[in-house]
Amino acid sequence: MAKFVTVEKGQGPEGRIAVVRFDRGDGVNALSPEALRQLTDIARSFEDDADTSVVVLTGGPKAFSAGFDLKDPEGRSRRTMDIGSLRRHLKLGPRLTGAWQEMEQVTIGAIEGFCIGGGVALAVALDFRVMARDAHLRVPEIGLGMNMSWQSIPRMLHLIGPARTKQAVIVADQRISAAEAYQWGLVEEVADPGKSLDAAMALAAKVAVQPPLSVAMTKLTVNRLTHALDDLTSHMDVDQFALASLTEDHKEGVAAFLERRKPKFRGR
Repeated sequence: MAKFVTVEKGQGPEGRIAVVRFDRGDGVNALSPEALRQLTDIARSFEDDADTSVVVLTGGPKAFSAGFDLKDPEGRSRRTMDIGSLRRHLKLGPRLTGAWQEMEQVTIGAIEGFCIGGGVALAVALDFRVMARDAHLRVPEIGLGMNMSWQSIPRMLHLIGPARTKQAVIVADQRISAAEAYQWGLVEEVADPGKSLDAAMALAAKVAVQPPLSVAMTKLTVNRLTHALDDLTSHMDVDQFALASLTEDHKEGVAAFLERRKPKFRGR
């Protein structure tokens, strides 16, 4: 089994920073089901780690992540799954973003190149995001006849408000530049190209010198208050995704993507 995720602990002040690198070495860093499992396991591995206060998550030098891997054999097998199997398989994504959001450590994403779909879903589950000036974000799910899932909508809503969330998600072919993402409040800092990890580590160092227990409790309080009602709405996005995946528009969206042509949607 290929290993897509590596961890370097003991970095920065008092060795309280860990760097998690997700890099498939292919320049696009797509999220295959196996990659989702590995990233989830890594997040959970910090549950009893009292020596780490901050976790910096970074992707490859050219891509944070291209999102869910539409070409992965296991991912493609979803097309023939019954609805029960499909719902179970679709929980891999929300399980990943939930694991990262629920970490006691402060989490910081360092984004180079592009961050698309599931990559955005993962990034907005973190506490902070640092983005290279020449990087961009995009949320293409609706353009593929799907819905934005992995419980991302409420997280984006808290960060950028209702109109910007609709703009980012519904205008599916829109690239969101680093400058726009910063202006919207989708990222907290913009760095020089190739320097997002350095900037994230500088921010991590500022957190790492603070009292670890106070930091963890404050993060938990803010998150609990912010996300208190999220489950009322976001629990349904797995079922919405399953429903959307059974539509003709979804088949058309994916076919058009793979054939590099414009889709023709008919609302059925």
